[in-house]
Amino acid sequence: MNKHFNAISYTNPILPGFYPDPSITRAGDDFYLICSSFEYFPGVPIFRSRDLIHWEQVGHVLDRIGQLDLRGRRSSDGIYAPTLRYHDGVFYMITTDVRGIGNFYVTAADPAGPWSDPIPVPYGGIDPSLMFDDDGRVYVTAQQGADYDSHVIQYEIDIETGRALTEPAVIWRGDGGPWTEGPHLYKIGGLYYIMTASGGTAKEHREIIGRSSHPYGPFEMCPQPILTHRGIDHPIQYLGHADLIEDPSGGWWAVFLGVRLVGDGYSVLGRETFLAPVHWSEDGWPMIDNNEGLVNLEMNVPRIPGAPSPLAAKAEGRDDFDGGRLDPAWTFLRNPAEGSWSLAERPGWLTLRGQAAGLNDVGQVAFVGRRQRQVRAAWSACLEFDPLEDGEEAGICARRDEDAHYEIFLSMQGGKRKIAARLTARGQTVKEAAVETEAGRVRLKIAADPEEYALLYSLEDGVWVRLAAGSARGLSPEDFVNKMCFTGVVVGLYATGNGKASAAPARFDWFEQRTE
Repeated sequence: MNKHFNAISYTNPILPGFYPDPSITRAGDDFYLICSSFEYFPGVPIFRSRDLIHWEQVGHVLDRIGQLDLRGRRSSDGIYAPTLRYHDGVFYMITTDVRGIGNFYVTAADPAGPWSDPIPVPYGGIDPSLMFDDDGRVYVTAQQGADYDSHVIQYEIDIETGRALTEPAVIWRGDGGPWTEGPHLYKIGGLYYIMTASGGTAKEHREIIGRSSHPYGPFEMCPQPILTHRGIDHPIQYLGHADLIEDPSGGWWAVFLGVRLVGDGYSVLGRETFLAPVHWSEDGWPMIDNNEGLVNLEMNVPRIPGAPSPLAAKAEGRDDFDGGRLDPAWTFLRNPAEGSWSLAERPGWLTLRGQAAGLNDVGQVAFVGRRQRQVRAAWSACLEFDPLEDGEEAGICARRDEDAHYEIFLSMQGGKRKIAARLTARGQTVKEAAVETEAGRVRLKIAADPEEYALLYSLEDGVWVRLAAGSARGLSPEDFVNKMCFTGVVVGLYATGNGKASAAPARFDWFEQRTE
């Protein structure tokens, strides 16, 4: 059947902000895409599109504690590199729960859910993928080993139970670089293609591929990366961890992660999802961009599949908390404690009840936020809070992880109510500022640009007062000390008793985000 195509321009990234390790599948004319979510809950956001450019979030794959228990998980642990596949009317998502239950998959008839309980698979380190072959065999392809010993193993499973039907075999060792990971096995034109990332998810990152007439190889390696910007000066770097998809008209596309660096080489946004067409070379390799600068922030392509999707993820606007449920763009820090949040307790307001865990802690923090999507952005909220005991606080926070976060909040300190700001970087609180107040209702704001995050407050007069500011680099994944960070900044609302449950509820009338 012929499709109608129009030449079109689009903007990369197609999912701006912390949406790394994309995987994509197609069911009829609809495309579905998922990303890593690490310590955030619900896990694995899932999006739908008709044209590959405009994406509507339809929910999350892992939305209950029986599927994903993150309560004691450190930041940048949790859900790594999920793969999404569709076969015979069923959707499959396979992933790794790092420092949790390991490798498993879940299934659904509807990608919006509900999804099944986890079905474990026995072998592999991280980044498992599924491939359904024409003869009915189902393969798990996964990363194994670390650094320069990182390689790919593969084995056959019973898709109903997850039971291994064969012993795992090493099928691919990459191009000699470290961290051969994110493997996918495809069958295209009668040949099997094994595709992986290599070089680590930074400057040397690249996507490589091999092909064979047999699913276990040996694989002939493409003599060059099919995707990388490691050899050129370009505003988009770290390209890799790709997945391929064929559109209904036979065209091929790739989704992959990339980073928009600023300053001296950092990004508070983390790794984002990009899209580019795939060009098959004369000798049969799927090429995307090997240091040619084809992947850009503004893309021009001769066609796209389908019509634009009616809805797309909203990058800005005000949430008045008037509905009975949170928009799926909201995400909790780990599984929220029972009773720690409510939209019904005071209709039209989001109520947070501070837990013992605070922003420096690994635990169930009362925090719910949204991913920062552009470098220049601002977030504000209206808070009513009557702290009763020392240590109780509630406010708005720009969070990378336990070691890096900037917040402005209303609190009780030394028996006095204060509006305070705190900057934590590299695991140390580097600045605190506070002013006494009698107010129980305040507006709080964080404004970001490429150099800094400013923390501001406003009382009844509507005038914004700047209380503190912290460097943007301090919230970037590149500025870590003890543990690598795989996430970007999430800006959200929080409450805590800092060591004990807060006696006073924090109530937020609205939350607003604006981008430039």
